[in-house]
Amino acid sequence: MPFVLWSLLLAAALPLIWAGVAKAGVRYDNHRPREWAAQLDGRRQRANWAQQNAWEALPTYLAAVTAAWLMKVPVAEMNAAAAVFALARVAHGLLYVADKAALRSLAWLIGLLAVLYLFLRAGGVIAL
Repeated sequence: MPFVLWSLLLAAALPLIWAGVAKAGVRYDNHRPREWAAQLDGRRQRANWAQQNAWEALPTYLAAVTAAWLMKVPVAEMNAAAAVFALARVAHGLLYVADKAALRSLAWLIGLLAVLYLFLRAGGVIAL
């Protein structure tokens, strides 16, 4: 199976990973998870925000890969874009937790550009 398809699983797992980082090592209230999360601070709060942003990025990435796949964008190009997206999104979460705002925003932008590339390539706007 090509990496681009495995990257869908990775993109879907990232929010769960960041949620785990937010919850690790503290007492978690499963009866009131949103109230509990609203009281987080520091690294845990930023991990929760990384989780939320990862959920927000997921549907657009899934749509971009689907469009590229259906329009038969070459697999090597999809794999390259998927690798850029995956690395950018992992870096985004790590930089979010580390409170490196400018670098985090750069990682977010790189991930977005990978998504845009897939859409534009699928639409024939970019032809190689």
